[in-house]
Amino acid sequence: MSVTAPAAVSVPPVSAPVPVNGNGGRPSGLRRFNEATIGAAEEALLACCGSRRWALRLALHRPYPTVSSLLAAASEASYDLSFADLTEALADESSMPQPLLGMRAPGSHAAHTALQAAHAAYEARFGHVFVVCLDGCPAEEMLDQVLVSLRARLANDPDEERSTAAEELRRIALSRLEHLVASHASAAS
Repeated sequence: MSVTAPAAVSVPPVSAPVPVNGNGGRPSGLRRFNEATIGAAEEALLACCGSRRWALRLALHRPYPTVSSLLAAASEASYDLSFADLTEALADESSMPQPLLGMRAPGSHAAHTALQAAHAAYEARFGHVFVVCLDGCPAEEMLDQVLVSLRARLANDPDEERSTAAEELRRIALSRLEHLVASHASAAS
């Protein structure tokens, strides 16, 4: 199991009145995120990255003046994940109810069987789910890209692979976070 696309997450509405902007009297996604309670913001952030320390750090450093500053802070927090934080985030990825990465992509039965075997070999070797960010990868290339990535990364030593998985989680978290804020802006307009 793994993550490829931003998860649909939402920040619960804030209990206090939210100042409005120029989009029909509704708050922007970033404004809603900035003004949500600590608990609501942390919950939404945990859907982007399963590290509680990462989520709390970002929630406590609000407000962010721009989406770019939020993404920069998220990226920095990702680079600061400890071994335990990364283990927690990877465990969270494996608990998400999704099919194995690439299984929804078009391809032959043999290719899907090879993909399942590669996922099993990866998890047996490294003890955690395979993660890779596939933003911008066309659906028709996804199965091949996942298989190539899995096979290449199976050759990594455990420390090198943990570093690679951390970078992929960072990219996935940024994509989800950008989607989180964008979806609020879209929902508000």
